[in-house]
Amino acid sequence: MALKIKTILALCFTLILVGCDSPKLNPLSPGDVILAFGDSLTAGVGTQKESSYPSVLARLSGATVINAGVSGETTTVGLSRLPGLIDEHQPGLLILLEGGNDILRNQNYHSIEQNLDQMIRIARSRGVQVVLIGVPEKSLFSDSAPFYSELAEKYDLAYHPDLVADLMRSPSKKSDPIHFNTEGYALMAEGIYDLLVDNGAFD
Repeated sequence: MALKIKTILALCFTLILVGCDSPKLNPLSPGDVILAFGDSLTAGVGTQKESSYPSVLARLSGATVINAGVSGETTTVGLSRLPGLIDEHQPGLLILLEGGNDILRNQNYHSIEQNLDQMIRIARSRGVQVVLIGVPEKSLFSDSAPFYSELAEKYDLAYHPDLVADLMRSPSKKSDPIHFNTEGYALMAEGIYDLLVDNGAFD
């Protein structure tokens, strides 16, 4: 009897683990657009536009990827800009990478989180899947600010907590203290592409 109980518990534990690792995205259709939304790290400051991460991601995935990055943008401005872009491009998936300028300007974390939260809800209300990329706190060796993982957990998002932070720690991948070079953006695109594949957006 004890052995049977242990077997059942082991099976339940395995199912829980499998559930945790299950894909968080529905497969994208061939005509679906990806909206890469954010600030200078999306725009590709530090390299040519064709070497920005959205351009590299488009080549890796074969999908149409719209570069909707605006250098210097805060989440407050991004929140007002996002709905119009969603209406214009009708994306199947939003890659949300924003908040770095807020952090650099010492904005209140709660306000940043609330702005990002509203962006996620706006996208989802329009049937757009959301992928979240974390941004590190304001120090050289820091990890992503904690509210990114909180938002990812709250909305069960496909989320990369370490991609930007890891690249920020690698001087050879940067064009200046806060932007990447061509190699850095290529690695960023590869990391996001792998995230999309692992979560079911692409086969």
